[in-house]
Amino acid sequence: MYWMYEMGQASLSPARAFADATKLMFQSPLNPLTSTEIGKSIAAGCEVFERTTRRYGKPEWRIDHTDAQGVSRPVEIRSVWEKPFCRLLHFQRKFLRPLHEPQPRVLIVAPMSGHYATLLRGTVEAFLPNHDVYITDWADVRMVPLAMGRFDLDDYVDYVIEMLHVLGSDVHVVAVCQPSVPVLAAVSVMEAHNDPFVPASMILMGGPIDTRRSPTAVNNLAAKKGIEWFRNHVISKVPFPHPGFMRDVYPGFLQLTGFMSLNFDRHIEAHRRLFDNLVKGDGDLVGKHREFYDEYLAVMDLTAEFYLQTVDEVFVKHSLPRGELMHRGTPVDPSTIHRVALMTVEGENDDISGLGQTEAAHDLCTSIPEERRAHYMQKGVGHYGVFNGSRFRTEILPRIADFIVSVPASAGSRAAAE
Repeated sequence: MYWMYEMGQASLSPARAFADATKLMFQSPLNPLTSTEIGKSIAAGCEVFERTTRRYGKPEWRIDHTDAQGVSRPVEIRSVWEKPFCRLLHFQRKFLRPLHEPQPRVLIVAPMSGHYATLLRGTVEAFLPNHDVYITDWADVRMVPLAMGRFDLDDYVDYVIEMLHVLGSDVHVVAVCQPSVPVLAAVSVMEAHNDPFVPASMILMGGPIDTRRSPTAVNNLAAKKGIEWFRNHVISKVPFPHPGFMRDVYPGFLQLTGFMSLNFDRHIEAHRRLFDNLVKGDGDLVGKHREFYDEYLAVMDLTAEFYLQTVDEVFVKHSLPRGELMHRGTPVDPSTIHRVALMTVEGENDDISGLGQTEAAHDLCTSIPEERRAHYMQKGVGHYGVFNGSRFRTEILPRIADFIVSVPASAGSRAAAE
């Protein structure tokens, strides 16, 4: 399957090159047809064809400054921890003098579900003015040589624990969608071992903690098909000449197909509007379309073992809410969490993680005091609105920021100090 996809991409390369050349020809001021309706239509059609058939590479972060304390500050993105399947990035803001009071440190755990971490660019930009931000930058495993070994759900949990150790105490971990389960598992494991570097709080956003609640089309598909169907139908080997040659993966293009099929009519309409706006010369709307789809259509491969284990444990067996999830042969018990504050966030119209699926974390974390808990449901937003967009910036983020500020120094930091 993957090899056929690569052949298809290669076979379309001449057509894309021809479309690019034709577009340039009909945009040239020397061409008398450039300003005509037919010339504009041909150029627009060529761009739509090229954009819908190309493979999109990993986007850049494009975050080089932020407004902090009413002043524009430069931002330097540095890798502070790295392993074969992930880097930990720090968005370091440059201040002329040290802050009187350090701002809260936030570790954003980006989803490893097909899109690059740059999908959370808006999330990072919203946190930056008042928080010291770190984020997980997961690797496209198509680019990770087979000699680097496996990566599964247990490894994911280990990575989260290692990153929390690197950052030290008094970190607030924000899990966006898919990482909600491994982050909750990682904190449970740390609490069970009385780890002094547990985070001060964890904020779980639109995550599939218990997919038996308000099941969505995604949840129903997994439950109906079963793990063997996924193993036989969606796993493929990385073709030559990619560095991950012969690695078993869940290809990103399949995940993108699944994403788009949920709202296929909307994507078709968006590209029809792109054509119309190109013909009209509406640069603002064309720019917004390009910006969104340059990000949305850029996808990465996942290791087969991680994908299959996640589908099986989270969506088929419901292992975490049933109390059956294991990490390295040891049960994961969220009831051991007592030093970490918990906030859950959901979207009213979320068609990926239904209402109640994330809130279920409160029923599992029975040892967290009531005053160190919070749940918020944002009206009028879908899955992506939970962590991005105007509602996130104006209604969700302020509540998260207030919750973080309300959390006193963690027991972990006090233990470390002692």
